[in-house]
Amino acid sequence: MDIGNINGTTTLHNGVAMPVLGLGVYKAKEGREVIESVHHALNAGYRHIDTASFYENESGVGEAIKSSKIPREEIFVTTKVWNDDQGFEATLKAFDKSLEKLGLDYIDLYLIHWPVPGKYVETWKALEKLYSEGKVKAIGVSNFLEHQLKDILNDCSIKPMVLQNEFHPRLVQQSLLDFCKRNHIQYEAWSPLMRGEVFQNPLLKELAEKYGKTIAQLVIRWDLQKGVVTIPKSVHRDRIFENADVFDFEISEEDMRRIDALDREERTGAHPDNFMDHFRSN
Repeated sequence: MDIGNINGTTTLHNGVAMPVLGLGVYKAKEGREVIESVHHALNAGYRHIDTASFYENESGVGEAIKSSKIPREEIFVTTKVWNDDQGFEATLKAFDKSLEKLGLDYIDLYLIHWPVPGKYVETWKALEKLYSEGKVKAIGVSNFLEHQLKDILNDCSIKPMVLQNEFHPRLVQQSLLDFCKRNHIQYEAWSPLMRGEVFQNPLLKELAEKYGKTIAQLVIRWDLQKGVVTIPKSVHRDRIFENADVFDFEISEEDMRRIDALDREERTGAHPDNFMDHFRSN
């Protein structure tokens, strides 16, 4: 994994280069807000944009990419199939809708958004078909734990290339990271800043001052040094630029361990084993 500058990439097990830093657009409003956010990110040097059908802003993401004048092949685009669209045929239809909204010829990374019980293995087979047909450059899963990954690995012809999960200093899941490393699955972080909760942590404040960085920059750098691709979300130009300014310092091994020790298995989002109840009640 190259984390020397914003153009750094990691090579997935199928040879595809995935940028190590991206912009997440969860909750960015469709239209002007998401378009401007993506433009700010591309102007800052980002070449990785992460959306999902559930975010309802794929059209704006596609419009921003098209109007950016940056060649399509230089931008890594991720989207995801939502829970209600899972199953083999339904996933194929959902993919076509996402592709149409984005206005693209292909997707760089297509993910299963959550492991819908009884459906995610069938859904994976749809992703394998899309990959085999060249409609996606890479396929993976999101919000999966080890036992769900094993279900896929035991019944797949193509291994997942990426696992995107909630990941921050309060939720490290080191054994899952190690499992992914052994199986050549790239780990990726959503909610790396714990929806703002990291800003209240005294140790992170202390270390940010030590390195002359913001807490956000410190945490994003910690992600990258742990070999985790990260996609902090923001719609604010200054924050988007700030989040990218993480390539001119290195956290010591001792301080990395101190940050690791903050792990408390705390989540800001749903648990992958009971997320269905979470979405029913919200």
